[in-house]
Amino acid sequence: MWQLAGLPLHPLLVHAVVVLLPLAALMVVVGSVWPAARRRLGILTPIVAIVGGGFALLAKQAGEALERQVPETALVEAHTEMGNGPVIWAFFLIVVAVGQWAWFWWRARRADRPIGGARVITAVIAVVAIVVAVGTTIDLVLVGDSGARAVWSAIGGA
Repeated sequence: MWQLAGLPLHPLLVHAVVVLLPLAALMVVVGSVWPAARRRLGILTPIVAIVGGGFALLAKQAGEALERQVPETALVEAHTEMGNGPVIWAFFLIVVAVGQWAWFWWRARRADRPIGGARVITAVIAVVAIVVAVGTTIDLVLVGDSGARAVWSAIGGA
């Protein structure tokens, strides 16, 4: 099930994750600090985060299937143990992206009435967006590096 044309599906799914999650992270940060960009990005930001999170979950499951087919090494085990990280960070990224979109959508609908504490909430959203975006990106780099080390050490490249 986790193969395509006889090849493991995990590397293909990982490529979707390493494109979509950092893109969603960037969109969340830009949307939290640049109102014009936020209006243009709109619902696309949470959609990209949700799709990226879905691919992260699929990549994790495909990676676990692949782990059962390759020789057990310390590097493979270390990479597998890190596999939950992108899924967890993707969850937080989805929550922030949906929350940010919902907050600004709701505020736009109430533009005629002042909202108490709106600036504080907007600032908190921006800080949380930046923290989650940075955490997501760092974790992806670390997990990707461990996967590359596991692959290349197995074929004699590292």
